Amino acid sequence: MPHHHPAVPPRLRRPLTAVLVTGPSMAPTLRHGDAVLVRRDGRPVRPGDVVVAVFRSRPELLVVKRAVHAQDGGWWLRGDNDLVTDDSRAYGVADVHGRVLFRYWPRPGRVRPRPL
Repeated sequence: MPHHHPAVPPRLRRPLTAVLVTGPSMAPTLRHGDAVLVRRDGRPVRPGDVVVAVFRSRPELLVVKRAVHAQDGGWWLRGDNDLVTDDSRAYGVADVHGRVLFRYWPRPGRVRPRPL
């Protein structure tokens, strides 16, 4: 049976989309309330990139996490805050829908990949 990739979430249909970060899982890189710009197309995702994704086990939830490695046609994701485990450790593989390019509010700056 072929694997079905979920449709792109409605709020990410444009090539560039603003997304609001909620929760502490990406601190200190991103904080609750940070607004980021996400690119849907472009270069392929690489380990260390900050991405917007949907866990296959939680299709209603759009998340911002760091890509760790490709797995089962998707990505294993982790938050930067090791005290929060609402990532692939809890929900498994995710389908990535875009890469976070930069934070534009409240502290403008590029969101850089980091080695894992």
